[in-house]
Amino acid sequence: MASMDQETARGSTRAWFKAIMEKFVSKIMDAVSEGKKLGVEDPRRIIHSFKVGLAITLVSMFYYFDPLYQGFGVSAMWAVITVVVVFEFSVGATLGRGINRGIATLLAGSLGVGAHRLANFPGEKLEPVFLGLSVFLVAAAVTFIRFYPKLKARYDYGLLIFLLTFCLISVSGYRDDEVLKMAHKRLSTILIGGSAAVVVCSFICPVWAGEDLHNLVAGNIENLGIFLQGFGHEYFQTSYDKLLDDEASNDEYKSVLNSKSTEEYLANFARWEPRHGRFRYRHPWDQYLKIGVLVRECAYRIDALNGYLNSEMKTPPEVRAKIQESCTKMSSESSLALKQLALSVKAMSSSSIADPHIFNAKTAAKKLKLLLKTDLWEDTNFLEIIPAAAVSSLLIEIVSCTVKIADSVHELASMAKFKNDVLRQKETGKEKVLRVPSIERSHNISITAE
Repeated sequence: MASMDQETARGSTRAWFKAIMEKFVSKIMDAVSEGKKLGVEDPRRIIHSFKVGLAITLVSMFYYFDPLYQGFGVSAMWAVITVVVVFEFSVGATLGRGINRGIATLLAGSLGVGAHRLANFPGEKLEPVFLGLSVFLVAAAVTFIRFYPKLKARYDYGLLIFLLTFCLISVSGYRDDEVLKMAHKRLSTILIGGSAAVVVCSFICPVWAGEDLHNLVAGNIENLGIFLQGFGHEYFQTSYDKLLDDEASNDEYKSVLNSKSTEEYLANFARWEPRHGRFRYRHPWDQYLKIGVLVRECAYRIDALNGYLNSEMKTPPEVRAKIQESCTKMSSESSLALKQLALSVKAMSSSSIADPHIFNAKTAAKKLKLLLKTDLWEDTNFLEIIPAAAVSSLLIEIVSCTVKIADSVHELASMAKFKNDVLRQKETGKEKVLRVPSIERSHNISITAE
């Protein structure tokens, strides 16, 4: 009997251990699958990981070789720390953080050494009082400056490092007489680490924040056009042959609704980038943000429009038939205009191909307005005409948004000096759809202090 109980206990133990191992293996396989998905979604992530590893390995040599270690000592670790906190996904982000850190360390180190020297004049008794007062004033002033929106957007990391460096040098200088030597070593190692990060990031498969912003804005405009392409036919339930690519991307306009933070993040670091490729020095990055605002306004109206596709309130077919031609025309022409504008931005080409489509959409909108002013709704239940009236109103507003987007794109083309040529409307027999990597997930938008 005892042997049977022992055998049963061993069996249950083996089953429990087997279940634990299967769960552990399952979690590992899920992690591997997720990693593979991230790499396939944007192969630049894999390259970025190798670049960070290379940069850290290079600056680690200060610890591995005695001649280098004797020159810097323990301060060599600041080079490694600098690479870890400075190396970002894009060149602009790395340059911005590197320059912020270098200049902030230089200024804070100089000010900290100066404060330490001045504190020596009143004598040993008043030295801690003077140092404490200087730390209080500088910390309060820098913290308040960080609330300025423009300074926070571009120099918040630099201000944070300035405050940290000043406090470290000022406070540690009270117990360490070699404050000048300490400041020199820290500045040198930070410059070495920052330079290594910038060089590796800029010259080995560089990722440009400006190019990502450019593609993101163009892709967002394209996503709006994809939805509008078949809305009129779908709403009025007419026959329509959808392209498979468009059918799969019909809801991608929703990504536009939450793109503001990504656009601002990319534009902020694009300003740090030097001239590269087709992007000149002082490229009008702010204009991309203006276009992004207009695109989101249009996306909000499209989101409201999408709600009427499966609305429980149905308008009688005879009422729909009266507005079908104008609504379908506005939807299709706005779609073609937005797609051509997206291609124009993507190719950095000043093109007027979208203008005829905008004209046709505006003409259809005027026709619909005149139709709505007539006795169109006579002898019709008011509740039944609300959806049709709302759809008509939203499409008219979308046409207005399309006009504003076109004006902003033309303004961008003028400011950025886009080339003036004719874009081909179709490639390989069907309309071109812009595809860009998942920029929101590729860029690490969170910012750490050290």
